[in-house]
Amino acid sequence: MRLLILSIVCSALAGCGYHTATSAAHLPDTTHSIAVPIFENATQSYHTELAFTQAVVRELTSRTKYAIVNSDGPTNADADATIHGRILTFQIVPLIYNLQTGQSSSFLITITASVHVNDRDGRLLYENNQYTFRQQYETTTDLTTFIQEDPAAVTRLSRDFAQSLVSDMLESF
Repeated sequence: MRLLILSIVCSALAGCGYHTATSAAHLPDTTHSIAVPIFENATQSYHTELAFTQAVVRELTSRTKYAIVNSDGPTNADADATIHGRILTFQIVPLIYNLQTGQSSSFLITITASVHVNDRDGRLLYENNQYTFRQQYETTTDLTTFIQEDPAAVTRLSRDFAQSLVSDMLESF
């Protein structure tokens, strides 16, 4: 009886999907280098694609052993895999209004992006067309101390996006 229970437990643990932190669930073992061309931007937001691209490169550099290949060329032939991203939507919505001045004091930024990863032969390795991230920020009505907060919110969103993307690529169950 104990042997039967032990074999059932071992079978269950073996099929849980656990794997080492350095193994990539979507990337083959032959992947040693990744190109990350600048994301496309289908919105009117200024430099959002740069923030997202740079955040992905930083996250890959800090969490993986993959070499990041210069991705200036259109084919990225030197890379084993290429991450293609596109900023699909960029929306800022006021959340809190000051009833006395009629001005908004808090905003919500929502950014949607799509990503696909291809190997050097063009075979799709990973795809997610609906990454959606939100970040709230507040503004000040005092013009002498005014600091534009939406770029900082975009930077925070890009970090969250990069962490999620790399986690999805490496740790998906």
